[in-house]
Amino acid sequence: MAYRKLGRRSSARKALFRDLVTDLIINERIETTETKAKELRSIAEKMITLAKRGDLHARRQVAAFVRKEVATEEGRDAVQKLFDDIAPRYNERNGGYTRILKVGPRRGDAAPMAYIELV
Repeated sequence: MAYRKLGRRSSARKALFRDLVTDLIINERIETTETKAKELRSIAEKMITLAKRGDLHARRQVAAFVRKEVATEEGRDAVQKLFDDIAPRYNERNGGYTRILKVGPRRGDAAPMAYIELV
């Protein structure tokens, strides 16, 4: 499977996507470049599919990728929010958990921007 390198070393690319997935889980909608959004889609959907499975092994696989950040006022982290709030929403849906909306060029470097959000 081919993927976009985004002009980064593999470690920097992995860190970028860990941050983006964590932010997407916490905020449920983020603005980024179109290219990053298209790459993020597949990773985010894999995390949601794991969360739908709901067992301990799936939780540990998600926790190994998603950063430990507080997601809610109650002090729950991003993994807990994914498993408790987001995954049950998609029980009847087989994939297609995210939507990409194109915004327009970014001021400064004219990079095409897009919102990626959970459906």
